[in-house]
Amino acid sequence: MQILKQLALYSIFILLNQFVVASPSIGLGYTPKYPDNFQYFDYVNPDAPKGGKIILPGFGNFDSFNPYILKGVSVDGLSELVFETLMVQSADEPYSLYGHIAHDIKLAKNKRAVTFKLNPQARFSDGSPILAQDVKVSFDTIKSEKGHPSYRFYWADIQQAVIVNKRTIRFDFVRVNPELHLIAAQIPVFSHKWVNGESFDKLSRKKPIGSGPYTIGKYSLGKNITYMRDPNYWAKNLPTRRGMFNFDEIIYKYYKDSTVMLEALKAGEFDYTLVNHSKQWARDYVGEKFDSKQIIKEELKHKNNAGMQGFVFNTRRPLFKDKRVRRALTLAFDFSWSNSMLFYNQYTRCDSYFSNSELASKGLPEGKELELLNRYRSELPGEVFTKVWLPPSTENKGDLRNNLIAAAALLKEAGWFVKEGVLQNKEGKRFEFDVLLAQKGFERILAPYAYNLRKLGIILHYRTVDVSLYIRRNRTFDFDLMVASYPQSQSPGNELYNLWHSSSANEEGSRNLIGINNKVVDKLIEHVVFAKNREELIVAARALDRVLLHQEYLIPNWYIAVHRIAYWDKFTYPKKLPLYFSADNWVLSTWWNK
Repeated sequence: MQILKQLALYSIFILLNQFVVASPSIGLGYTPKYPDNFQYFDYVNPDAPKGGKIILPGFGNFDSFNPYILKGVSVDGLSELVFETLMVQSADEPYSLYGHIAHDIKLAKNKRAVTFKLNPQARFSDGSPILAQDVKVSFDTIKSEKGHPSYRFYWADIQQAVIVNKRTIRFDFVRVNPELHLIAAQIPVFSHKWVNGESFDKLSRKKPIGSGPYTIGKYSLGKNITYMRDPNYWAKNLPTRRGMFNFDEIIYKYYKDSTVMLEALKAGEFDYTLVNHSKQWARDYVGEKFDSKQIIKEELKHKNNAGMQGFVFNTRRPLFKDKRVRRALTLAFDFSWSNSMLFYNQYTRCDSYFSNSELASKGLPEGKELELLNRYRSELPGEVFTKVWLPPSTENKGDLRNNLIAAAALLKEAGWFVKEGVLQNKEGKRFEFDVLLAQKGFERILAPYAYNLRKLGIILHYRTVDVSLYIRRNRTFDFDLMVASYPQSQSPGNELYNLWHSSSANEEGSRNLIGINNKVVDKLIEHVVFAKNREELIVAARALDRVLLHQEYLIPNWYIAVHRIAYWDKFTYPKKLPLYFSADNWVLSTWWNK
């Protein structure tokens, strides 16, 4: 009895003293833009009319209604339309969250726990209330061995979810992490009745029970799906949803070829598309319907951190373990020719893992960045401190020839020699590898690259495969070289473990496609994640960027600082654009029919 009494007193002490921050909003290292009594986000029309429909294209196919598992290909739109999180992130701030399913967040004084109070109005699509039990089941299930492994990396420092009472949930942390309470606030929530004792990794065809503005209507597996706006959506009048999700129906039609998709747009089979092919944008999105403005082409400026895209090396393969070999292959890629002849000069070369942002490394390291890198000087190559890394240039006449000469020297140094016109090592193994593709558009880029490599005696094959096979081989790291993109937020953090940390190098399904297993990279990721303020985060990100670049893990591709969209003249959108936004999500959430 005495022990129980002591425990009760201790619990009261914890409740009275543990929390020092209580708010319906929170920002990472700054005061959120919107006040507690804000009515709507600046980038929406609060009076947007409801109704109508929009039809969008999907690429490939789908066979799953569960986006949180490794198995299968999840249908587009689920995360945005059906599932919701405890708090909602605004699109015109680096990292601010506002109350939604949870209307109150309290961070522990020691920063080792965060508690959320759930909105009593919050409901799932079946009308049942959202309770702490549902939040705990969602977290425990997704983080388990049955969920996608990327969540175990991202949520590694969240120790457990604890039900405090019916509508209060607490997350305990393994250690102090500056962004962990914000990460916890973005955990997707589904009804415990959806799982209902079934094995989560096999739960792919059962319609989910979420709390979002839409539910799944009719569908044909792999071909199309219709989302229906819930007329009883619980949050339709909340500030985080006012003026948003205005269509009665959102339909996805799936296509397996980008050329067919373009013709389908012109024929009116769907209404809107985001264009990622420069040639199509310049030459194919033309004609009478574009001239008459029946179909509108627009380029929308954004301030997104462009991150990095590149042809990534699978360093698990013996062929790519030597950095000199990786640099040689990078030297053979002629970006300037591709940009001029294939891309219509629409792109900028990626020169950082945080391209188009203040997090990108610049010049030689100095100041606090140099101080940080000096801690690991003995483990780093000297050029990190003495040489500015730049992607190879081919802008001037003779540049490519000089690059190929330099590449040949590096290959010779690494033990590769030309014999009978083919590059071989001392064991007689030919330098030959495959590039795995999901879109035929990249074949025109790889053809001239393969031509350049033949001058070095290297044989490159490229193959475009079905999307399902591509995803499967991606998840199991079954490739030599492939295209990968690493988009970044304005405040990168825990997601970096899944991208480049050694703990994810051999975990199937992780985003560490390269197989990076580097102790200094691990330590610098820790510095980014545990930065105490924005200044420290910038310093650590630049140091991390510099080390990654000097390791030559990929052949940098390109980025563009606008979203290229085309749509039938049926829609209207708010005059003010967000600062940081995905074009597709912005269309789904803020557009409406004329």
